[in-house]
Amino acid sequence: MRLRFPLLLIGLAAVCALAGFAAPAQTPSTGVASRARHSGPFVPDGLDATEVSEIDLEGLKKILQRDPKDPRPLLINFWATWCDGCREEFPDLVRIDNDYRDRGLNFISVSLDEVTEIKTTVPDFLKQMKAQMRVVLLNVKDPEPAIHAVDETWDGALPATYLFDKDGKVVFKYFGAIKPAELRSAIDKLVRGKQ
Repeated sequence: MRLRFPLLLIGLAAVCALAGFAAPAQTPSTGVASRARHSGPFVPDGLDATEVSEIDLEGLKKILQRDPKDPRPLLINFWATWCDGCREEFPDLVRIDNDYRDRGLNFISVSLDEVTEIKTTVPDFLKQMKAQMRVVLLNVKDPEPAIHAVDETWDGALPATYLFDKDGKVVFKYFGAIKPAELRSAIDKLVRGKQ
């Protein structure tokens, strides 16, 4: 699907952001394409969630490529602090991370906030949520290649959640705020399968 983000909605999202309001989760303005970014380095695993690292398109591709030596299922959630649906689902994602981390789930949270928010708004939100998963901020000039690197059927709307098996196959995806029971069921199948 080609991305088509009307300028009016992008302008409305900017006005809402300046006024301190979050854009609706399922409008085109919540897509990745609503903001321009600059390139940044890929940062390795193991950082505290409040230490948000910046990645570029190549960094995202490295995350999506499965290391054949890593048998863990990979959960990736794309979100932003200005997205109502993202904020709504985040406590459920934190609980899922807490419940499955020791059972072998690799969870990476990809923020699509502005790069200027990497040391302020994003880590403040993560602290408020008591998040512990790895968090990166995607910083790209053109969002369309990043969107297509993840999923050709994704239009960039947030939130978006993907669960990959050990071979890199998508076994669960959901656009909008997740239904925790459905995601947990999908994770359970992968975690049980590797034991």
